[in-house]
Amino acid sequence: MKPLLTITRWIDALNTLVGRTVTWLVLVVVLVSAGNAVMRKLFSLSSNAWLELQWYLFGAIFLLAAGYTFLRNEHVRVDVLSQKLPERTQIGIEILGVLFFLLPAACLVFWLSIPFFWESWITHELSSNTEGLIRWPAKLLIPVGFALLILAGLSHLIKCIGFLRGQCPNPMRVASGKSDEEALMEDILAQQQATSEPGQGR
Repeated sequence: MKPLLTITRWIDALNTLVGRTVTWLVLVVVLVSAGNAVMRKLFSLSSNAWLELQWYLFGAIFLLAAGYTFLRNEHVRVDVLSQKLPERTQIGIEILGVLFFLLPAACLVFWLSIPFFWESWITHELSSNTEGLIRWPAKLLIPVGFALLILAGLSHLIKCIGFLRGQCPNPMRVASGKSDEEALMEDILAQQQATSEPGQGR
């Protein structure tokens, strides 16, 4: 089990690196989107290449960060009933979900997306729009993104089994005990309280 848990650390490190790198694309998307809007509204200029770049970056954010999001337990879960069950039962349900839903679906999309990308690569497919971009980089995001998600699923599965065997902590618990949204809300409330105290607003 220990060698498998070592592999999970490598997988988690890879998804963490990719996820944290991809988060910077949000800033790039904002700048590209704002630039497109300014050029169109102020100068009546528009470029299909820049618009398509915006779409490519959106796709990169959602696809490449999927594995990292799963690692952080931030994917939407319909767990109204399961969260009331014992911890080990929750992990058992999680294992079944990964084995029979996540991995089969992700592997299917990964497998089908390879010829989808390959055909675009060998034909040097271009956008049908004037001044549009080449298509294969956008299509490459699909197998790469789902490969990262598959790795994250395998890592999660190993850690769930490790937890049941008492060899690692519960992988469904957020390490900090709080989600990013909860931490952000606490920071905002703390700043509001600090500015509302007597003498702070002067």
